[in-house]
Amino acid sequence: MMQSPYVRKPASVTSVMLAVLLALLPAIALYVWQVGVIVLVNLLLATITALVGEALVLKVRARPLAPALSDLSAVVTAWLVVLSFPPILPWWATVLGVLIAIVAVKQLYGGLGQNPFNPAMVAFCAMIVAFPSLMSQWPGVGQLDFATQLHLVLGDQRQVDAIAGATALDAMRTGLRSGGGTVATILSDKAFGHFGSRGWEWLPLGYLVGGLFLLARRIITWHMPVAFLATLALISSMFWLANPGHFPSPLFHLASGGTMLAAFFIVTDPVSGATTPRGKLIFAAGIAILTYLIRAFGAFPDGIAFAVLLMNICVPLIDMKTQPPVFGHREDKAR
Repeated sequence: MMQSPYVRKPASVTSVMLAVLLALLPAIALYVWQVGVIVLVNLLLATITALVGEALVLKVRARPLAPALSDLSAVVTAWLVVLSFPPILPWWATVLGVLIAIVAVKQLYGGLGQNPFNPAMVAFCAMIVAFPSLMSQWPGVGQLDFATQLHLVLGDQRQVDAIAGATALDAMRTGLRSGGGTVATILSDKAFGHFGSRGWEWLPLGYLVGGLFLLARRIITWHMPVAFLATLALISSMFWLANPGHFPSPLFHLASGGTMLAAFFIVTDPVSGATTPRGKLIFAAGIAILTYLIRAFGAFPDGIAFAVLLMNICVPLIDMKTQPPVFGHREDKAR
């Protein structure tokens, strides 16, 4: 007797979000090793803020609390906000960023599955536009002890001019635009490692390991990470080969900023991203192109967040134009 094909039972939201949290642990462990325990304090603060903020909005909307608070989606958003923000950001800025993501972007659009924009990236863009100085204060690896870090996060007075530095992308952009020399001379500074900021180069490896875990668990598909990384490598290679003295190598772009975090944890957001196979490739490639253009020619050192939001706007059109044909019909007639 012929049997119908078996359909794999869809994973629950909680199990998917738990897998994402587990996938972030390698990068968090490297973060703690290189920068300090302060990242754990920020993660705890952000998690509490996300859960409390979501609970309050659900209460106002007269919606049940348990399903939304137990699915871990708010926790994932909170962790992504923290990993996108500088680790010595004052506590109120982290709280504000998380509330923007949870309340303004997620809940006010209707809750999980309804937001057209990536919550963590909206929070990042809002904070870097409103507080550019604070969002540019990144400590050097091993430069601050935990007591100093805790004072910067929880204290009232902040004097960070002597202890905070620019990211690799920001230092490169500033050096090139100020006539500070070629790419090679800028990279020879002791603040740089082999490819990016000294010590911070370990973090992309952690995100890569976590991303491979998500791919192996089939939480995400290969389309978006591959399209994003390949397109970013391709466009940066073109400019680098044309003028290596003014444009950094593709390895610099892949190992710096939030590239690996974006490739596996931001671009792959199933709610705000494209859903069709071809659409995923177009969506991720568009983010990579915009990211590079902002990095190389824009006003901000890392354009990932802005690129993601710009491509979020295009998702309905991308999905509409890349729908696969209906079975048994030609592609042109299916549209």
